[in-house]
Amino acid sequence: MPFLQMHMIEGRPEDKKKQLIAELTETVCEVLEADPKSVRVELIEVPPENWGIAGVPMSDR
Repeated sequence: MPFLQMHMIEGRPEDKKKQLIAELTETVCEVLEADPKSVRVELIEVPPENWGIAGVPMSDR
């Protein structure tokens, strides 16, 4: 059972997250020849103040 976790900064529209889940599932099924019913996707949304790049929180960029 493939299980994908994707971390991303929060704030994207629901329709884009639904599209991402669908397309990630489709890709996993194609590459691994998996049944879509066996694929799990977890989107983990992180607030910008908790995401740092080069020592600076995204909320300060």
